[in-house]
Amino acid sequence: MTRDHWALNSLRSMSDEEFFLWQALIESRVGMTVGESRRSFLCTNLGVRMRELGIHDYESYYEVLVQGAPALVEPEWAILTDRLTVQETSFFRHQPSFDCLGRHLNECLMRPAIRQLNVWSVGCSTGEEPYSVAMLLQVLIESSGRSKDLFWGVMASDISIPALGKGRKGQYSERRIQQIPEMWRQKFLEPVQAGLWQFKASIREKICFAQLNIMEIEQAPYFDMDVIICQNVLIYFKKFRKRDIVARLVDKLKPGGLLILGVNELVDWQHPELVRVADPGVLAFSRKTK
Repeated sequence: MTRDHWALNSLRSMSDEEFFLWQALIESRVGMTVGESRRSFLCTNLGVRMRELGIHDYESYYEVLVQGAPALVEPEWAILTDRLTVQETSFFRHQPSFDCLGRHLNECLMRPAIRQLNVWSVGCSTGEEPYSVAMLLQVLIESSGRSKDLFWGVMASDISIPALGKGRKGQYSERRIQQIPEMWRQKFLEPVQAGLWQFKASIREKICFAQLNIMEIEQAPYFDMDVIICQNVLIYFKKFRKRDIVARLVDKLKPGGLLILGVNELVDWQHPELVRVADPGVLAFSRKTK
């Protein structure tokens, strides 16, 4: 059977045993939980990737990921993880969280001793969140008169290489940028071609995009962050993994720093170093000062 002929045929159904093996493999590698409700989603995306590689069955692809050479396996996991995550994002997604962020940044800017501000967008996807943060920061800094004596930057991490590439490019369609206030669109973006806009170099250079598996947060070279934002990421993980991930993020947060999570992504949880922000519309915490 030729590859082209095989590609026209449907894959056989995934057995329960194969499904359990794939569940365990994906969770052990990237921490993501693939429940029974997402079984068809898993099969579809595995099938698409297998056709691209010319692999005929789930077991053979499984063996590639388990026993293949690291030079092959690492980029393959990046591609597969990208297919299994839903990169649904937008500019200024969940406005109450950005209102909370703005208040915290304004408080920081009122302290003359603060000479730099660093924000980390965890699970940044195609870049809408870090660009939203960067625009907000730039406007607040200019309003405070701190433009000349303050260094600032936004770290943006994600496991998806294609998503990071889009973020670095900073190009978005006319439809997507409608979520940005008109004055800010004029200030921060410029037209590239009909229906396509790009963030100006002055704002793109403030954002550092880097690949990072959220299961390996402790290896990230980020410390004493003023703000960490991790929204719509924890939905892929089991409860105990969510708590472990957030605990690692706390270690990266400076005393007095702000941690913003997705609303309802982590309930009935406390950390000895954190104080819940008194705002019922957001899920945010401040790290206690010594």
